[in-house]
Amino acid sequence: MAAVAQPLDVDQDRQWATLAHLGGVVGVLPSYVIHRVFKDRGPFTAQESREAANYTLLPSIIVLAGIVLSLVPVVGGVFSVIAALTWLALAVTSVRAGIKVNRGEPYQYRYNTHLYDTLSARRG
Repeated sequence: MAAVAQPLDVDQDRQWATLAHLGGVVGVLPSYVIHRVFKDRGPFTAQESREAANYTLLPSIIVLAGIVLSLVPVVGGVFSVIAALTWLALAVTSVRAGIKVNRGEPYQYRYNTHLYDTLSARRG
């Protein structure tokens, strides 16, 4: 018999929502995992982890592509700079969002592609 996950209390809900945004410093994986595990246990965590996953997916892809393309002779330096600047912007915006969410305020990123929602909808 499978155990039923308990709903998060208000403090836990805010904590996991904050961690979903702060996880953006390392890419999309933390917010994705938090969303998949906690989306049915706390409404604030569900909302904020989805927002964080939507925002961090595209920059994470850009950073990974930049790292791979940085190995190409002659133009590799340009791609490494692009990857570094993209990661820096991702880290700064993720920390800003995490601070606001930790105060209990919902956060919306200024530029968000909602790519995670699009891919999730297709998967069914």
